[in-house]
Amino acid sequence: MTTSWRHLVFNRNTILAFIAGGALSVGVVALAQSAGVGMSGIHHGMMMSGSPAEMAAHVDHMLQHLYVEVDATDAQKAQIDPLVKQAMNDLMPLHPQGQSAHNQFIQAFTQSAIDRNSLEAAREAHLQLADQASRRIVQLLADVGSVLTPPQRQKLANHLEQMHGTHGALTPTP
Repeated sequence: MTTSWRHLVFNRNTILAFIAGGALSVGVVALAQSAGVGMSGIHHGMMMSGSPAEMAAHVDHMLQHLYVEVDATDAQKAQIDPLVKQAMNDLMPLHPQGQSAHNQFIQAFTQSAIDRNSLEAAREAHLQLADQASRRIVQLLADVGSVLTPPQRQKLANHLEQMHGTHGALTPTP
């Protein structure tokens, strides 16, 4: 897997995580794991080792940071909360599927003879899960974006630029 592909997957994860909690949480788990990208980090570990209640509490905590960052109104918070919670519910089942595809890859790779067909099947499974997660991420971004005002979306984009060094990549074009 190339570094640029990893960077693309990471950016998708980052955007979801901010929408889903203001940090690397749900998106990293769902997309990175389903895509087979071996990313680690404190949020990833917290999401995978916690119970559903702990994960929900973590997402709620991250949402509070998001709301402060974009100066969200109470009405916006009331609209965004269920969107994020539904996305989390939709994305979390992808993790075990991603683990299964990852295990399939490891099993095929560690056989005495390389089974190229099994490796390809595992790669395709990873890509299919990444595509599924990516589609859900885009849906969430559109849903949340329609709740936020253009200046709020720009605040979020600016924060993402600062956090991940994209330097102008999220700045609107004139």
